[in-house]
Amino acid sequence: MLEFIVNPNSRCGRGRKIWNQVEQKLKEQGVEYGLHMTSAPGDAEGFARQLTGCRGEEGRKPCIIAVLGGDGTLNEVIQGLTLKQPVTIGYIQCGSGNDFARGMKLESNPMKMLERILHPKHYRVVDYGIAATGLYPAAYRRFAVSAGIGWDAAICHNLLDSAAKRFLNKVHMGKLAYFVIGLKQWALAKPAQGTLVLDGARKIKLKNMLFLSAHNLKYEGGGFMFGPKADPEDGLLELCVMENMSKLKMVPAVLSAKFGRHGIFRGVHFYRCREARVHMDRPLAVHADGESCGHQQDFAVTCQKKKLRFIV
Repeated sequence: MLEFIVNPNSRCGRGRKIWNQVEQKLKEQGVEYGLHMTSAPGDAEGFARQLTGCRGEEGRKPCIIAVLGGDGTLNEVIQGLTLKQPVTIGYIQCGSGNDFARGMKLESNPMKMLERILHPKHYRVVDYGIAATGLYPAAYRRFAVSAGIGWDAAICHNLLDSAAKRFLNKVHMGKLAYFVIGLKQWALAKPAQGTLVLDGARKIKLKNMLFLSAHNLKYEGGGFMFGPKADPEDGLLELCVMENMSKLKMVPAVLSAKFGRHGIFRGVHFYRCREARVHMDRPLAVHADGESCGHQQDFAVTCQKKKLRFIV
């Protein structure tokens, strides 16, 4: 049976409006489905864990989960999957950033995407990342899009409880929130020193680092292509580091990332790896798919190759 995990509050209530349309279509077509409606952070993770937990022979049956929400809702679902049974995921986007759908080139029309979920023809089996924070004990969070430390993570933290984002979503200008909060966090940003170790072998000094982002997909922040060569099927993460540049020079570099052209600026570096470990001289904001992982000095990311099956 098709199981729906729905965030009705996504994009200030747009999720509920889209679900009403989806539900009407399901009833018209006589589709049997289960509904799991979130009401608080963490609900989607719990639903995904319940749906994919092993319970004898029943637990080994293939499971199809359709997610209706934003990138944060999808991240919760991926975090909750037990991966003890075959799972196929369909995703109907209705968030502010929609970087997962953009990176996977999914259908943006909710009803057309529903048709693909009901009558799937094409699938992609893709990687996901794991972000580890702290040392003893470490905390772990999966991510499908990106994870990062520094300026980009500070923006994510701010957006999670931003009145400006809620207001802009209501007037259908949600993407502007990324610019407003980004400008605020740019003004507050302070460079930090640290080290980066790639695949346990190559050690790199981070000098006056503003942020480091690790990408499974190309986009983050509502369409900024910080990982222009990221490929969710190659078993690797693409890292983008901005360091050793003035905050004034950071502005055109970040704006150029909208087109994936930020690599032309001195101080922007790219690395590809299966695993990366970062140690900073002071705690910095950390995120995984826009969800807060607190402020950390130690941050690591690893790529899990071809573990998630999506309807596309």
